[in-house]
Amino acid sequence: MAFEELLERAGGVGRFQVLQVFTLLLPAVLTPCHLLLENFSAAIPGHRCWVHILDNGSQVLTNLTHEAFLAVSIPPGPNQQPHHCLRFQEPQWQLLDPNATAANWSEAATEPCMDGWVYDHSTFTSTVVTTWDLVCSSQRLKPMGQSIFMAGILAGAFIWGLLSYRIGRKPMLSWCCLQMAVSSTGAIFAPNFLIYCGLRFLTPALGAVALTILGCTYSTGQMALAGLAFALRDWRDLQLVVSVPLLAISLISWLPESARWLIITGKVDQALRELKKVAKINGHKEAKKTLTTEVRLCSQPSVGLDPRKDIYTYVISSDSAYSFSVMFSYYGLVLDLQSLGRDIFLLQALFGAVDFVGRATNVVFLRFWGRRLTLAGFQALAGFCILTLRVALAVLGKGCFGVSLTCLTVYRAELFPTPLRMTADGFLQSVGRLGALVGPLLRITQQSLPLLPPLSYGAVPIAAGLVLLLFLPETQGLPLPDTIQDLKNQKNLSNLGFGQHFLNATRKY
Repeated sequence: MAFEELLERAGGVGRFQVLQVFTLLLPAVLTPCHLLLENFSAAIPGHRCWVHILDNGSQVLTNLTHEAFLAVSIPPGPNQQPHHCLRFQEPQWQLLDPNATAANWSEAATEPCMDGWVYDHSTFTSTVVTTWDLVCSSQRLKPMGQSIFMAGILAGAFIWGLLSYRIGRKPMLSWCCLQMAVSSTGAIFAPNFLIYCGLRFLTPALGAVALTILGCTYSTGQMALAGLAFALRDWRDLQLVVSVPLLAISLISWLPESARWLIITGKVDQALRELKKVAKINGHKEAKKTLTTEVRLCSQPSVGLDPRKDIYTYVISSDSAYSFSVMFSYYGLVLDLQSLGRDIFLLQALFGAVDFVGRATNVVFLRFWGRRLTLAGFQALAGFCILTLRVALAVLGKGCFGVSLTCLTVYRAELFPTPLRMTADGFLQSVGRLGALVGPLLRITQQSLPLLPPLSYGAVPIAAGLVLLLFLPETQGLPLPDTIQDLKNQKNLSNLGFGQHFLNATRKY
C-alpha cells in the first residue's frame, strides 16, 4: 500500500494538517527575515572622514558655514559629494575663493580617514557597518560576512539533512529553532566583527530545515522584514525582534514525527501511534482498528539500485548544477538592495510582493507546463531580466526566482524516494548554499570589475536552465516514490530530458 493511501485512511487533509500549517507559520515568516536581515542591519549609510575643525565638540567655529568647512576639509568624490574615504591633511582655505578650480585642490595632500568616519543617521541610527566601520578599505568585509552566513547554511544543510534522517524531523526542527534564537540574539552583544560573523555562521540552522516550508508565507516574511526595518532603525533592535520568537517555536511539543520517515526506518509502532493521533484529530476514530495492518503492509524494505546503471546519476549531477545557479544569482541579487535604489524599504516590499505572486501562481505553471519547462523557462527569464541592469526588470527577475524556487521544492520531492529524499535534499541544499556563498562574495570585485557581478548573476541561470531542460526528466503525473524500487519502476524514457535521450542513443553505437 502506498503511503498516500495510508494518509487517506488516517483522514486525509483535515483539522490536523490545518493546525500543523498554522504552527509552522511563524518560523516560515522569520526565516526570510534572517536570510535578508543584512539588507537593513548592515546597510551602508552616507559617510565621510572625521575632521578636527568640523567634528571636534570643543572647536570654536568662525562665522563660516558648515558647507564651507566641509569644502576645505574633504575633497569631492566621483559624484561631487564629499569623498567617503579621503580628507585633506590640512585645511585648504584657498578653496573658499569663488574662482578656485579643481587644480587648486587636486595637488593638495590627502590622506585616508585616520580618525574614523562620520555617518548619516537620518535613515538608520545604527548598523553593523557603522558599529565596526565596514567602509572604505574594510568595505569588502560586508559581503564576506554575508558569505560566512551562507556558509553556515551550507554546513547546516549537510549536517541537519543527515541528522534529520538519523534522529528524526521533529527533534531537529526544535533544536534548529533554539540554536537560531540563541546565536542570533548573541550576535547583538558581539564585541567585534569576527565574533559577530561566528554567531551569524551558527544562526541559519533553521534555514537549512525550514527554508522550503510554506513558500507564500516565505514571501510574506520578506514584506514583513521591510515593515520591521522601517519601524526599527537600530540593527540590534531589529535583530532581537526577529530572533526571540524562535525560542517559543523550539518549545512546541505537539507536532508529531514524520510517519513516512518512521515507517521507512522501521519504527512501525511509533508510526502507528502518530497516525492514530492524526486520525483522532481529523475525527476518524474508526481508523484506529484498521491502521495497524495497513501500516505494517506499507513498511516493506527498499530494493537496492546501482546508480551507475540508472538515471539517478544524471538527476543528481544536473540538479546540483541547477541548485548552484539559482542560489548563486538569487542571493547575489537580493542581498544587495542598495545597488538597485535608494529606498531599500520599498524595494524589499516589492521583492516580497512579486515573490508572493510568483509562488502563488506556481501551481498554474506546473499544471500546464510541467516541472522541467517551468523551471528552465523562469530561470532563463530571471537571468535575462538581471542582464538588462534595470531596477524594474530586476524586480521581475526576483518574481521569476520565486517561481523557480517553489517549483524546485516540488520537483526534488518527486525525483528522490523517501529513504534518500532528505539525504539528497541535504546534499543539493549544500550545493545550493555553495552558490549562495559565492554569490555575495563575487561583489568583492565590484570596485575593479563593476560589471562582473551583474553579468554573472544573469548568465549563470540562463546556462543552468538549458542544462535542466536537456538532462532532467519530467515527473508530472507520477506518484511520489517511497522506495528506491519505486524510482526504478518509474523510469520512463519518454520522460527523460533531450540530453539523456542523446546519451542513451550514443551508447547503442
